[in-house]
Amino acid sequence: MSRGIDYGNLMHRAMRGLINDVLLDVAERGLPGEHHFFITFDTQHPDVELADWLSDRYPGEMTVVVQHRFDDLDVTPDGFAVTLSFGEAPERLYIPYDSIRTFVDPSVEFGLRFETHEDEEDDEDDPTPPDDGPGSHDGDDGPRQDAEVVRLDAFRKT
Repeated sequence: MSRGIDYGNLMHRAMRGLINDVLLDVAERGLPGEHHFFITFDTQHPDVELADWLSDRYPGEMTVVVQHRFDDLDVTPDGFAVTLSFGEAPERLYIPYDSIRTFVDPSVEFGLRFETHEDEEDDEDDPTPPDDGPGSHDGDDGPRQDAEVVRLDAFRKT
């Protein structure tokens, strides 16, 4: 059996690297101009760290905004930690890159969406994307994800 090129995994790593590079720059120099990020992530990912009340409130996925009110952005090769304000309460979160489902910078109409192969298989039967994200998976590596550009219409202000 011949060895193939796994473009999906290569794209996945490249897009995670892009997010890492962007966040490293923001941690060092701050957000330039009107740039800001909507980051949706899987709250059930084993390496996500967030307050119990947030994981109870968002049991499947959560979208955070990195814009005006964030502190202590700490970027690592595997993810990032940031303190965000929820109301007037600051909360520290750790978001591994493998938990990210979408990364959007609406100021420049840039976005990435990471889908699992289970989502793609579901899409063959039902063109409507699932609301709850991927289900549980067996295996050591968890769900394999590919990257693709996300439509920004969902994030536009009307």
